[in-house]
Amino acid sequence: MATVIRLARYGAKKRPYYHIVVTDSRNARNSGAILETVGKYNPMLAKDDAKRVVLEIEKVKAWMAKGAKASDRVYKFLVNAGLVAAKPVPTQTKKNQPSEKTQMKAKDKAEKLAKIAEEKAAAEAAAKAAAEAPTETPAEEPAAEAVAE
Repeated sequence: MATVIRLARYGAKKRPYYHIVVTDSRNARNSGAILETVGKYNPMLAKDDAKRVVLEIEKVKAWMAKGAKASDRVYKFLVNAGLVAAKPVPTQTKKNQPSEKTQMKAKDKAEKLAKIAEEKAAAEAAAKAAAEAPTETPAEEPAAEAVAE
């Protein structure tokens, strides 16, 4: 018999509450034909609440020793409890990245935008310097004309 440790839903509509049960893998989720209840899970509580997941660790260890496999969600609970090692996360392939040609286009576009921004900043600085310099010069010229007369 292939046994699994999984969640069985209890609670009311829109108010889920789960029992962590050991059952035959061929049984439905809430068939009632469970071998043993080994814990409880209340997703309505805060994630850091100690009562959110309550496991009877000795029972879980005994069933795991007998060959019971945990469902994905229960496996995460067992990892958090320190009973099993976390599954390794597979590395992403390069298929999720754009092609080389698209990456080159994006790089060229970024370089062009950086160059334009540089030129714009230089032009603004030159305009600002030019605006400051003529302000001082016309002030001196009328004074120089007044002295010449």
